[in-house]
Formats: sequence, structure tokens, C-alpha cells
Amino acid sequence: MKKIFACLLIAALSPSVWALEAADQQRLSSIQNRWAHIQYEVAEKQRAAAFEQLFGETQAFTSQRPVLAEAWIWQGIVTSSWAGAQGGLGALGKAKDAKADLEKSLTLDPKALQGSAYTSLAALYDRVPGWPIGFGDSDKAEQLLKQALQLNPDGIDSLYFWGDHLYRQKRYAEAKAALQKALQAAPRPGRETADAGRRKEIAALLVDVNKKLD
Repeated sequence: MKKIFACLLIAALSPSVWALEAADQQRLSSIQNRWAHIQYEVAEKQRAAAFEQLFGETQAFTSQRPVLAEAWIWQGIVTSSWAGAQGGLGALGKAKDAKADLEKSLTLDPKALQGSAYTSLAALYDRVPGWPIGFGDSDKAEQLLKQALQLNPDGIDSLYFWGDHLYRQKRYAEAKAALQKALQAAPRPGRETADAGRRKEIAALLVDVNKKLD
């Protein structure tokens, strides 16, 4: 189960949170940066405990600001990452919780963070086992990713997960094109750690894609 969620590194997302009030923007940025630090800089054995602590902060955020789609998006992201770090029987339950959080965000504002809820949901559908164990569905993942790309066609995350999906579908030439485009995405101010981590993931996946194309 741990391997299933190991790639749920849904770093997100748009640097543009200027529509939020200043206090909410600061809170969101803090969660984003702590997520990136845990995911990419903390030792693997220590991540589950760190994500559990960060989940407490996201839960407080959604409790205090329940109408903010951005808060629900990041609760879903942190919960997904916590599942990946923890593994075991509890991972699927956390994935279902993350799915509910992301779906909640879509009811509030589907365009929040440039539609990153679609990207994050798609990653879950692509990686979670299908019926009867879980809710995984590659067709649903593709539908969600296309919605994400309509809102954020040049984003590093939307393009990375689109490329990953294409790779899983054995559409290797298309995957390579998407991943190469992802590497050209504009840097996100204040998200340097997340960008660096994502670029490493893209480079690693490109190695696998190129092996399939040889």
C-alpha cells in the first residue's frame, strides 16, 4: 500500500493566492512550504509523524475558514502525502478522506489555485487500487486531468501528472512531450523547494519513458 501512495506528491499549485485575505494567504503559504520541506527534505522514516502534525494545522484551517477552497485543497494534499508516508492498511482510508476534501473544494471554487483540485484528485484516481479494494479509475483520472489542463495548461504539476498518466497508459511519446513541457514551466516565487523536488521527479520519470521509447 505504501508504494501505491508514494507518488502522491501533489505539490501544487499556483503561486497566485492574492485573492485571499492577507492572513489566509500567509497561512496557506506556510502550509505549502512546510509540505515541501517534509516531502523533499525530511528523512523518509520521519515523514509520517511530520505530516500528521501538519495535518493538524490544515484541519484547523478548514475548521476556521470552511468556505475557503484553498484550505480544503491543501488538507487533501497533506492527507494524501501522510497516507504515502504511513503506508499500510490506513493508507486507503486516508486516500478516501483526501478525495472527500478535494471534492469539497470543488463545490466551493473549482478554479481555486488554478484548478489544482482536479490535478490532485486525478492523481488519487490514477494510483489508488480499483474496485473492489478502492476507487481507482484511470478513465476518471484522465477526465480530471483534462479539466486541470484547461485551467492551467502550462503548470508544472498539471503537466507532470498528465505525463505520468500517459506513461501509465503506455502512451510514451505523448508522455515525453508533456514531461518536457513541464520542465519548461515558469518558476513559482516562494515555492523553490517544491519546484526543485518536482523537477527531480520529472527527470526520473523521463528516464523511464525514454527506456520505453528505445
